[in-house]
Amino acid sequence: MSGPVIDVHTHMLSAEWVAMLRDHGGPKYEVKPTKAGQESVYLGGNPFVTLTPGMFDYDLRIANMDKAAVDVAIVSLTCPNVYWGGEEVSTAAAAAMNDLMAYQQGRYPDRLRFFASLPWQYADRAVAELERAVKAGAVGVFVSANIDGESLTAPRFAPVWEAIDRLALPVLVHPTAPQGSVELQLDEYGLVPPVGFMIDTTLAISRMIFDGFFDRYEKLGIIAGHGGATLPYLAGRLDRCHEMIPACAEKISDKPSSYLRKIYYDSVVYEKSALDLCIEVAGGPERLMYGSDYPHNIGDMEGCLGRVNALDAGAARQIKSLTAQKLFKL
Repeated sequence: MSGPVIDVHTHMLSAEWVAMLRDHGGPKYEVKPTKAGQESVYLGGNPFVTLTPGMFDYDLRIANMDKAAVDVAIVSLTCPNVYWGGEEVSTAAAAAMNDLMAYQQGRYPDRLRFFASLPWQYADRAVAELERAVKAGAVGVFVSANIDGESLTAPRFAPVWEAIDRLALPVLVHPTAPQGSVELQLDEYGLVPPVGFMIDTTLAISRMIFDGFFDRYEKLGIIAGHGGATLPYLAGRLDRCHEMIPACAEKISDKPSSYLRKIYYDSVVYEKSALDLCIEVAGGPERLMYGSDYPHNIGDMEGCLGRVNALDAGAARQIKSLTAQKLFKL
């Protein structure tokens, strides 16, 4: 008997969050239409989140899950999350989103769970909100691959990581517009989603590996979004650099690729061959979970599930159900 199909990478926003971002996100962030007329969030001149109706409508979400044969969604706020506006605004935005997701989980207790958003730059507030959100039902934590330009390994974030590790929670590492987006001219051709996001996640996880992060925090479960970005393709290169470049071996003795078998991945890739490579580098389907990136405009609930279903039955069941059930204790 197959288990429930669980979507671990899927997003929801709120009108309140968008309003707060409009009022307090500047000058770094703006909310305005693109040249094509799509209401979007901008970093500098770079649009990187297109606002779609599905991001605000939980009833529509459930209907689309039914249509795609997805049973459970673990929803999260997307980038730029709540890393703007100062301590009071950031904390209030996190609490508002966590409260809304907890409420919607109450409306659909068999269909929804959620990742907590935290005001990461303010460690005491972040830890307090983490504890509050978990009591309200959060089953994991969302974090962007950089937090307002700072690396996830920055010392100021250590108290937050320690609290998450004590609770042994899953953490979805999700990209945002990478720092240097303006200098990289990622406004051309809308390059943030196809390329910039992949740079952001790849840098974040690679830095965590080389920094010894996974030796310090052994209880939490890191999920590298979008199939690990380019990490599966770079695994051998990371190992070669660890062997030949002293700086790459400064804090870790094991091969970087060994750490790629200790983290988790979602199935938000758009080719079966990419999914196959991710499974190989991860060490097996036990490290993968189904994800859709719904309701982003490039999300693909049915397509991502179809690529998982194209695997052999055992691997497909593992990715659709078993890995997430174990990691999230569902």
